Amino acid sequence: MRHAHSVQAVRAAESELMARLPEGALMQRAAAGLAAACAALLAGRGPVPAVRPGRGPGVYGARVVLLIGAGGNGGDALYAGARLVRRGAGVTALLLAPAKAHAGGLAALAAAGGEIIETAEETATDPAYAAHWHHVERMLTRADLVVDGITGLGGHGGLRTGAARLAHAAEADQVPVVAVDLPSGVDADTGEVHGPAVTADLTVTFGTHKPGLLVDPAREHAGTVRLIDIGLDLPGPAAAEALQHADVAALLPRPAPESDKYRRGVVGICAGSARYPGAAVLCVHGALRTGAGAVRYAGPGDQAVVARHPETLVSAGLPSEAGRVQAWVVGPGLGEDEEAGRRVADVLAQDVPVLVDADGLRFLDRERLRARTAPTLLTPHAGEAARLLGVEREHVEAARLASVRRLALEYGATVLLKGSTTLVAAPDESMPVRVNATGTPWLATAGSGDVLSGVVGSLLAAGLAARDAASAGAYLHGLAARHAADGAPVDAQDVAGALPAAWRDVKRG
Repeated sequence: MRHAHSVQAVRAAESELMARLPEGALMQRAAAGLAAACAALLAGRGPVPAVRPGRGPGVYGARVVLLIGAGGNGGDALYAGARLVRRGAGVTALLLAPAKAHAGGLAALAAAGGEIIETAEETATDPAYAAHWHHVERMLTRADLVVDGITGLGGHGGLRTGAARLAHAAEADQVPVVAVDLPSGVDADTGEVHGPAVTADLTVTFGTHKPGLLVDPAREHAGTVRLIDIGLDLPGPAAAEALQHADVAALLPRPAPESDKYRRGVVGICAGSARYPGAAVLCVHGALRTGAGAVRYAGPGDQAVVARHPETLVSAGLPSEAGRVQAWVVGPGLGEDEEAGRRVADVLAQDVPVLVDADGLRFLDRERLRARTAPTLLTPHAGEAARLLGVEREHVEAARLASVRRLALEYGATVLLKGSTTLVAAPDESMPVRVNATGTPWLATAGSGDVLSGVVGSLLAAGLAARDAASAGAYLHGLAARHAADGAPVDAQDVAGALPAAWRDVKRG
């Protein structure tokens, strides 16, 4: 499990540890890890090649530029730069806030033989300094590596003009960028990005992940993330967490010798319509491929479902007339008419876990949902979440972590917010939001959400708690898409067909 902690928790842990260590020891630990990561990248063992034509791999002879602001991240970068100088690199520090740069780090870099250039932020728009800024921008484009130490954990809002210019210069010439702790310009706690921000190829973070390194849109700026253990003790719940293979394997149901189809879990599916029968077929396919003991289907797509999946127990009547189930999935392709609303209400009236997706989300009554005694799981994409919250879609996409938490609390339900990083929030603020990133951009295809609903519904019927079913289901679904795609386009049926391979992959660890 990868855990991400808030800035407040990190700072408290750092303060407690620094009180027990010699002065400066904690920063030296961070700097050593940062320097090692930079050296590995320069040696060709990183997420991007950092070897320019005419220069062999390694630290010796490399040109490294440090972007230094005020605060601890700049200090980490300066001490790391000093270590790289001693290994033969040419290191230049550009000081965006000369008066506030870390004094000890500056002294260490100067003593090692590094170059220090004052490039004060307030001169960025002054015509008298135009030649100076042009010079440092060209310096960046000729660098083998740029280290971002502009802002720290407490940074809010986008980069100021000068910092943004330097970040853009490195990005425009595709110079590898290593961010210290997190990319400057992103919000560590929320994952939000308000203005220009550094886009890193590698982020070296210390002690614990930060939520912004796991959650979009900030995650897109982080590149590959490497965690350096500096000895922090972080008790209590994390702000966010991400499951790994072993965590999912521990959650997945496994039939016992005495299991029958009912003990394994019967999932009911109320999906599809005369216009969208395929949604029913794909939802059933996802459930069957995720180990459901049996699938009961209730809806107008019964003939299409039986034609594709003859093992399905079908009924054209109301869901409550279909027979006993351990969980229901309702909504995919259901339509928007009165009959669809009647079916959603019928499912929600049953005292079993219910997953509501797609068209089913249109018929939710907030107070009735909160009054349910059995678990409810909502699986909206950003547009559907925006409608449920009464905000614009752009707001949800910009503030995904806050949006999923708010939705879970307001509706008294577990919420799986779909997207490039899927988020799962329980209606309990003390529980970390779970982040899933196993998918692939090829997963953005018609019907993939219907398969996901079937996958998660099957896990609900097997007895998993709503939060666990959503987290494990999203993980399997994304992993199946990777198996199916293998670098090429896929459709929803491919994803469903690859679910057994994903299951085996997880179980093997």
